Amino acid sequence: MADMELVPVRTRILTDNDNIVDIIEKYAKGNVGPNDVISVAESVVAITQGRMTRPEDLKPGLLARVMCRFVPQKGSLSSAYGMQAAMNMEGEWRFFFAMVVGTLAKFVGKNGVFYELAGEQAALIDDVTGTMPPFDKHIVFGPLDPVGVAEQIKQRLGCFGATVADVNDLKRSRIVGTSSGLNPDLLAKILIDNPFGNASQKTPIVIIKNYAQAQAKALG
Repeated sequence: MADMELVPVRTRILTDNDNIVDIIEKYAKGNVGPNDVISVAESVVAITQGRMTRPEDLKPGLLARVMCRFVPQKGSLSSAYGMQAAMNMEGEWRFFFAMVVGTLAKFVGKNGVFYELAGEQAALIDDVTGTMPPFDKHIVFGPLDPVGVAEQIKQRLGCFGATVADVNDLKRSRIVGTSSGLNPDLLAKILIDNPFGNASQKTPIVIIKNYAQAQAKALG
């Protein structure tokens, strides 16, 4: 049985004028087989969808300026601008309710409640410097319909599957969307060391070679 391998795919700088499926076909098609899975960074998918804004276009309100103080400094919601951008997408009072309940939940030892209640954008939004140049001065939202994007990639490339992943260098690996038949937990473990390079590396696509065999073995 062939060993599983992670193969980063180098591209040019991608913008909102690009279609992510077309880009993957152009740069990765020659190295993709029927047992492989194509993974792509969620922030890059969002950028190609135009899902971003500049901080200077936002006016953080009192609620955003106060609530951002309760978020750890490494989080994208720790700035008033990142907080306001996410609140604009999910609703200010939804965020406020989630923050209150989440804070109370921590007192009884339960973490992550805020992100469960605040909505998808609370976890997916990238504040400035959180994504690739030249968009490192932008706040980037989560992508639209990541499951649909993954299915389109799978159909176009003829691979075993595709996934849109939110991975960083802090050992946080979250699968945002996959094509049918894939195991999100296994994918998150495979991508935990963040093989993507969204900065000068320009490798927002990673082919997981021989994933089909690895999944079959993991599932017994």
